[in-house]
Amino acid sequence: MKTNYFGAEIAARYDASTDEEFEPEVIAATVDFLAPLARGGAALEFAIGTGRIAFPLIERGVPVHGIDLSPEMVARLREKPGGDAIPVEIGDYATTRVEGTFRLVYLVFNGITNQTTQNDQVASFRNAAAHLEPRGCFVIEVVTLNTSPVSVFNLSDRHVGIDEYDAATQRLVSHHFQLVDGEWKRLSLPFRAASVGELDLMALLAGMRLRERWAGWNREPFTGESRKHVSVWEKTGSRDMS
Repeated sequence: MKTNYFGAEIAARYDASTDEEFEPEVIAATVDFLAPLARGGAALEFAIGTGRIAFPLIERGVPVHGIDLSPEMVARLREKPGGDAIPVEIGDYATTRVEGTFRLVYLVFNGITNQTTQNDQVASFRNAAAHLEPRGCFVIEVVTLNTSPVSVFNLSDRHVGIDEYDAATQRLVSHHFQLVDGEWKRLSLPFRAASVGELDLMALLAGMRLRERWAGWNREPFTGESRKHVSVWEKTGSRDMS
């Protein structure tokens, strides 16, 4: 069984994060990007968490379903106005199925790296494709592969983030040091880093192909210097893969 790293203590302060992903303008850009891809239909969010993206997407008229491994994170979602109305399955989004099909499946904020083996990442792509209607889209937001053995990804008065990377195994451990109520707390999380080319191959194996890739939600051009990417893969038929 997968380890739930987002238990009660993390869930309780998750929405108070100072990371840029929680800034209103970033959330708005994310929703502006995702809403048209739903094409008037429903969306499924892998790792829905406390509903950071789901709630504003619903406000834009997109019905959202969710899958999340953490009951504690989903409990926080349920406490919010309208949270009880969002269908959410507790489970691993690599394997958990929900009823129906969707025009959009999305996984944001480096969620794909929470799957710490290649097999589980491939399974996540296949599960996304299994939930999609023909021509439906799978969208992920994830940092680009950084091959430095040690790197600092956040340095502020309240949050210090340090990554350790092992190129031989693609294992990445992110160490978060956060100031909470005057006390520094440490949280170390395991991830599996993957290149854009490897992710494209996973999509191909799942019956999807790349539709577009950007350096951010505002459709900044993706280059070799980009620190993250927002990638959109489209579900295709076998005759479309040639």
